[in-house]
Amino acid sequence: MQGFDPKFVDFPDYIIGITKEIWEDRGIATLHEYYAKDIVVRSPASVVIGNDGVIAATMATLAEFPDRTLLGEDVIWSGTSETGMLSSHRLLSTATHLGDGVYGKASGRKLVYRILADCHARNNAIDDEWLIRDQGAIVRQMGLDPKEYAAAMIAREGGPEVAARPLSPETDRRGPYTGQGNDNAWGERYADIIRRIMTADMAVIERDYDRAVHSEYPGGVTGHGRGPVDRFWMGLRASFPNAEFTIHHQIGRDDPMMPPRAALRWSLWGKHDGWGAFGAPTGAQVYVLGISHAEFGALIGGQPQLRREYTLYDETAVWKQILMHAG
Repeated sequence: MQGFDPKFVDFPDYIIGITKEIWEDRGIATLHEYYAKDIVVRSPASVVIGNDGVIAATMATLAEFPDRTLLGEDVIWSGTSETGMLSSHRLLSTATHLGDGVYGKASGRKLVYRILADCHARNNAIDDEWLIRDQGAIVRQMGLDPKEYAAAMIAREGGPEVAARPLSPETDRRGPYTGQGNDNAWGERYADIIRRIMTADMAVIERDYDRAVHSEYPGGVTGHGRGPVDRFWMGLRASFPNAEFTIHHQIGRDDPMMPPRAALRWSLWGKHDGWGAFGAPTGAQVYVLGISHAEFGALIGGQPQLRREYTLYDETAVWKQILMHAG
């Protein structure tokens, strides 16, 4: 790969390799090499500018969860080493709460949760990132409720008037990456499925999802069959029925020894004006950042369907916006 360390076989090797090197091998100092000085890192909770903030956050997390592992499940990517590459990286993380930190006093609780991250890299360094941790799964395994955790966070930060505002189009910062992915057919198909769902065409689930589809959703929720898919997407869209849905980035891939895959980064931006996954309507203006991965396959010859789906958004960031609106 032009401009990248030759020790990496390909781009997925780079993404999985540096993740392990930074977190599990304690190569935190390598962030000076692998992350650009002025990197923009967006999570649903905030926007961090600059490598110094990334290093500080990494050390704080490792102080609280010193045995944390990050197991790379997939890297769905687009671009070239000459122009820059965008990876949509799916991780399964394990950790034990052994230190005091943002989740309270050390509890010894063991956690398992997923992360989805879109990272743009060129010349051996990541310079733009969108990161979603399954905060709903984390706080529930800590014995907390996402809504209560969000309320405690607001109080800890000084109240709704001064608390840190979650990511939205109003707080976002433009980074160097302006691409939108590729035009692979599997990315097109997945984008069409999610657009249909967001326009209330729920029948697409019966048509395009395999009857035995495996799903993984926020809160560490695992589903089998079409029912959990319908309940997840219905609950989200019903909470924000008039919000603007946008697909910001779309990748499809056909790789040897792998099923056809797709990755989407998307958002909802609008009022909490419906009954759904977030309870009674409040009228709060809410931004939901989501990343979704899909795997396709044909169990029955000639009938490829969506067989695995992974989607994350941050429940605590949504609740924080709702509660800050309520004061």
